[in-house]
Amino acid sequence: MEFRKEAEALAPYLSGLRREFHMHPEVSRKEFWTAERIEQELDAIGITDHKRVDGSGVYAVFHGDKPGERVMTLRADIDALPIQEENQDLSYCSKEPGVMHACGHDCHAAGLLGGAKLLFAHKAEFGGEVRLFFQHAEEVGYGGRVFVKEGLLEGSGRVFGVHVASDLKVGTVGVKVGPNNASVDHFKITVKGKAAHVSTPHLGVDALYIASQMVVGIQALVTRRVSPVDPLVIGVGKLTAGTAYNIVAEDAELEGTVRATTVETRKNVQEWINALCEETARLYGGTARVEWTDYATPLINPAIGCEEAGEIVTDLFGSQALVTERPISLGGDDFAEFLLTVPGCYAYVGTQSDDPHTQYPLHNGHVDMDEGALPIAAALHAEYTWRYLTGEIG
Repeated sequence: MEFRKEAEALAPYLSGLRREFHMHPEVSRKEFWTAERIEQELDAIGITDHKRVDGSGVYAVFHGDKPGERVMTLRADIDALPIQEENQDLSYCSKEPGVMHACGHDCHAAGLLGGAKLLFAHKAEFGGEVRLFFQHAEEVGYGGRVFVKEGLLEGSGRVFGVHVASDLKVGTVGVKVGPNNASVDHFKITVKGKAAHVSTPHLGVDALYIASQMVVGIQALVTRRVSPVDPLVIGVGKLTAGTAYNIVAEDAELEGTVRATTVETRKNVQEWINALCEETARLYGGTARVEWTDYATPLINPAIGCEEAGEIVTDLFGSQALVTERPISLGGDDFAEFLLTVPGCYAYVGTQSDDPHTQYPLHNGHVDMDEGALPIAAALHAEYTWRYLTGEIG
């Protein structure tokens, strides 16, 4: 089955869906209108077996009419960002003040609905099971684990998803083996000292000074404990301390993030930061506590999924469309949670064109997507599923 032409014929439908989602963005864990609209569209397609996941995610399933035991899972994230849209000249500009689909999840939802529509129209011609994950709360590293925890991925043989890419030209698709996105960990460091007048610093324990040393020491971990060719970012974005200019600070608090591209480096950095903070605080007479929040593991594409997806991209759109080398992003994506247990691929569909709006980076209030990417995404969902369920691959 060659879904390219059928997907191109759906272009107006896909564009309409995408713009509707774009005008009504909802932040993580509050995607209630979005979920209801997805359910309405699934019903219109004929996919009536669906349910809510954790309130604002949507899970749907349908089967081919022929015998078959294989299971394919397709995923699209659906949440928006707390960003004010600056594209007021667009007819489909966000109607929600301070909220915008600046990461392209409106495109993801539309593309998956398009792929589902294509497949459902041909379900008499294949067997097996198609699962659709319209996943909530990707931006806060939450929804993917909920779908996994509820067992919705169990028994699946492949998992596939697409993400828009404003650094790639529309008409191209990035499929890269290995690390694609970094892990995302948040840390909060609480430092306890002892207040005193600044004229007698020896009678106190300066939590602000201790915290400052931690900021410097943490950065040294990147340059002195990790290989220069192992991408890693440790950022401290917030430091709060003290009550007055002439008082030795009794308390300080730091917040930051670690972005690593390998499981080993991620584990090591956490251990190093814990030790550095405890020892630095102890050296100057204070104490420190480090609290970690795990948002996403590194997204590492397996070779088998990339081989399959790359072949599909080439067959559908030509060899010039396939991009196999692309810089690693130190932003995270919780599609990584699915790849921990099920082989598959996360592909990146180019959305950049001559329109200046499409050349902005994601998570920017001015960014827009070239909608020529939508039929490409729909065709990829449908073709990968068809080939896997019919046994052409895998």
